[in-house]
Amino acid sequence: MSERPGAGRRELWVWVVATALGCLAVLVAAGQAWATVPGGTDVRPPAGGDLSPALTPVALAGLAGVVAVLATKGVGRRLVGALLALCGAGAAVATWTALGDANVTAWLREQNVMRGAADLPWQAAPLWPVVAAAGAALMVAGGVVAIVRGGRWAGMSARYERGADREAKAQVNEDRALWDALDRGDDPTDPR
Repeated sequence: MSERPGAGRRELWVWVVATALGCLAVLVAAGQAWATVPGGTDVRPPAGGDLSPALTPVALAGLAGVVAVLATKGVGRRLVGALLALCGAGAAVATWTALGDANVTAWLREQNVMRGAADLPWQAAPLWPVVAAAGAALMVAGGVVAIVRGGRWAGMSARYERGADREAKAQVNEDRALWDALDRGDDPTDPR
């Protein structure tokens, strides 16, 4: 049973959109408040990137991995897929550890030391950690799919390679014709 001609391309673009959305979800969530401090204090709530500085870099690396999968083929594509899955796993671990009680309390204490606030009460803001976790899951899944199915997808430069080869061969033939004319004693600049 063979695949339809456009099925591989459609699968690739569905993969690109889903995996890029996962990376963007982690990136956006990292910039949002993951905890709140009740009681009308003027304390800035910590963002996901404050609590776990690895979130933004792994999301950006994941986006770079999406582009790299498009630009590579074969074993290179599978290696990039593995790195993408690792970035997703890193985002998942960073999300899990970010909301640890000791982590948030230490961050709040460090940011508010001048106000004399030692142990501020805080509450988790559940939306953004869930968004980051979902994005991390999409990144891991995207990496695994690139490893398993990526060999079936066309490379980004595949359509240009044949044309470039033809142009290079035509240039070589043109250069050879000029040298042959010089060898015969013909003047290649003569307009006759």
